[in-house]
Amino acid sequence: MNSENLIAIVLLSPFIGFLINGLRFNKKTPVLSGTIASIAMLISFISAIILFINLIQLPVDNRKLTFDFLNWFNIENFKINFSFVVDQISAIMILIITGVGFFIHLFSIGYMSHDPGVTKYFSYLNFFVFNMLILVLGDSLPVMFVGWEGVGLCSYLLIGFWYKDASKASAGMKAFIVNRIGDAAFIIGMFILFMEFKTLNFHELATAIKSLGVAPMWTWSSPIALGTLFLFIGATGKSAQIPLYVWLPDAMAGPTPVSALIHAATMVTAGVYMIVRMGDVFLAAPTTLFVIAIIGGLTALFSATIGIFQNDIKKVLAYSTVSQLGLMFLACGVGAFTAAMFHLMTHAFFKALMFLGSGSVIHGMHEEQDIQKMGGLKKYMPWTHITFFMGWLAIIGLPGFSGFFSKDEILWYSYASPYGSKIFWLLGLLTALCTAFYMTRLMALTFWSPSRFSKDVHPHESSAVMLIPLFVLALLSIFAGWIGVPHVLAEYLGHIPNYLSSWLSPVVTYVKPAVDNHSIELGLMVSSVLLVLVSAFIAFKIYILPKPSENKNSNPIKHLIANKYFIDELYNTTLVNPIISGSKNIWYYFDVNIIDKTTHILSDLVSGASRVVRQVQSGNIQTYAMYIVIGLVVTLSILIAR
Repeated sequence: MNSENLIAIVLLSPFIGFLINGLRFNKKTPVLSGTIASIAMLISFISAIILFINLIQLPVDNRKLTFDFLNWFNIENFKINFSFVVDQISAIMILIITGVGFFIHLFSIGYMSHDPGVTKYFSYLNFFVFNMLILVLGDSLPVMFVGWEGVGLCSYLLIGFWYKDASKASAGMKAFIVNRIGDAAFIIGMFILFMEFKTLNFHELATAIKSLGVAPMWTWSSPIALGTLFLFIGATGKSAQIPLYVWLPDAMAGPTPVSALIHAATMVTAGVYMIVRMGDVFLAAPTTLFVIAIIGGLTALFSATIGIFQNDIKKVLAYSTVSQLGLMFLACGVGAFTAAMFHLMTHAFFKALMFLGSGSVIHGMHEEQDIQKMGGLKKYMPWTHITFFMGWLAIIGLPGFSGFFSKDEILWYSYASPYGSKIFWLLGLLTALCTAFYMTRLMALTFWSPSRFSKDVHPHESSAVMLIPLFVLALLSIFAGWIGVPHVLAEYLGHIPNYLSSWLSPVVTYVKPAVDNHSIELGLMVSSVLLVLVSAFIAFKIYILPKPSENKNSNPIKHLIANKYFIDELYNTTLVNPIISGSKNIWYYFDVNIIDKTTHILSDLVSGASRVVRQVQSGNIQTYAMYIVIGLVVTLSILIAR
């Protein structure tokens, strides 16, 4: 089968699943609906694997499979084809999206089995995957933007899936509106780059940058700097970075598998993927890179501190996701695009595992999400505990687990890159320490500490259809990091090649570290691991107590952080409420008192005039004859006068 047909199958399989379940959306058949959606994902995943194999067989310098679907725009200089490309970057993404997506669909069969809207749920889930595949396979910014908007729509539908609950519906609207702010900036960025380069095709943009010899410019006056900055603002909306991160924690209102797919493994990484894809363009704008690194580092640490004091199991993981995305943007900001892709991949595995694990816990605890009301679940849910434990080891960065390799690469480049600094390294390190603390706290309060749930709650292990995805993702969380072993460790481990770096090198720009000292790198690696272990041990000692509980009389700093620094309240006070109040005033004083009244006055004038004119239409023939005579007399008088 040729590559075009395979790309079409990868894209259309989830779309067909969406149509089938969408046409039978009111059917309450969880097994059938889930099977249809899962088979669609499995077909897409198998096709993605075959595409990956075909890609490997191509020459290293020409690993690209394309599919030109149609000529979309052809207006003078603006020519855009609706085309798709599978290369080293998009191949990794489609394997993650379809592979992790398949297991999340499988998990959902058990998790959503009692929901009356299960068929509609699977339809939305398939449609989301279809749009996400458009986003990563598109060979230009406009095609990417189609998928970009599509996943935004699906996110709104899935977050607000239980829309009869006002808070859940509000969370969906919040996500939709915040994302629209970022999307507007994305469009502006596209316009600016098109005006400069007359193309929005990724390959043509990279070629133009190289062929024109565009030198990096530390200035905002450069169209490249402005264009990339607006694209990054778009990324802050989709990938939940400061200041547009506020939607993602509230997005936990949706079903837990949605959180695993959209808000851990796929959609929220779209901004990172876009920057990596356009690495050459962003490297021509060091000012933008500096902003990306600052925002990424601050977001990583800021959200990690919030995660320390959250008690909702999904909220802890939500702020963890924001934090890990911040690390990916920090990597992009210091030019470590390969490290960003590496952490994107490993994070997709261990965070999807932990979200699904939290779903298994919530399911077994009869919808309870407060970790203060759990404890001792290791005894009741042993398989969930084992897999969650693997995810915990991966996310805190224990050596040998996937998170260790990718996180260490980010920390090293934050320190050693020409675009890095010790401040960036410190932000990354503090983020890692906070991550180890709040994830250990989560494990302790959920699984290891004494039971604190009420007697009428009877925890139970999940079904096999929910456990199988957990085991697969646990294995990936353990072993996936070995495809990107840092060079400094490879020498001590038998010269293990860095497969990921070699795979991405033809298409991802490599920035050589300004500091190339193995002793320093090993020293930083060892120190970070030791500090992370100390942080985890402190959390373990604090929360493994006879009756672990939070101090109700918390100090002001803890109160501030536990309430998420009151950022939502600040936004409501300074932005949301003034806009609502101003809109109401404009509606009352302008719309009601000017536009509406003007319309009423004009309608009254027309109505009055019509009543006068209507008197002429009496129906009397003699009257009409008189009007004719009068008209003739007046006409003749005018003619004679002339």
